[in-house]
Amino acid sequence: FQQLSQELFRLVKGNTSIVPTSTVPESYQSQMQSLKEQLNEVEQQVNFYQEQIAERDAEVYNLRHSVQELTDRSQMLEQVVQELPEVYRQKFSERLAEVLEKVEILQKENRQLHAELQSVSYRLAVRNRRANGLDLPAFGEGQPGSSVEMPTFGNA
Repeated sequence: FQQLSQELFRLVKGNTSIVPTSTVPESYQSQMQSLKEQLNEVEQQVNFYQEQIAERDAEVYNLRHSVQELTDRSQMLEQVVQELPEVYRQKFSERLAEVLEKVEILQKENRQLHAELQSVSYRLAVRNRRANGLDLPAFGEGQPGSSVEMPTFGNA
C-alpha cells in the first residue's frame, strides 16, 4: 500500500526521485512512453487547431470590418443617389436662369435693332421718293395755269 501510495504521489506531483525506476515494470514504462507520445501529439494538434481558430477569428474580424465599411459606403451612395435629382434640378435652374437672361438681352437687342431698321427703311424710302422725282404735282381745278388737257383720240 505504501509503495502504491508513493507511486501515485510521484505521478501526481511529477516527482520521480521517491520511487526507484526499477520497481515500475517495463510494460508500464512502455505504455507510459506511448501515452506521453500520444499526449504530445494531441497537444500539437490542439496547438495547431488553436492557431487555426485564431486565424479564422482574425479573418472573421477583418471580414466583418470590411462588411461594415461596405455597408456604410453603400448607404452613403444610396443617399447621394436620392439627392441627385435635386442637385440636377438646382444646376439646371441655375443654367436656365443664365440662358433666359441671355435670351432676354438678345430679344431686347433684337427689338431695338428692328426698330432702328424700320426707322432707317422709312427715312430711306422718303429720301428715294424725293430723289427720283416721284413727288407728283397737285392738280387743282379752277386754278389759273394749272389746267392740264388730256389728249383725245377724236372720233375714233
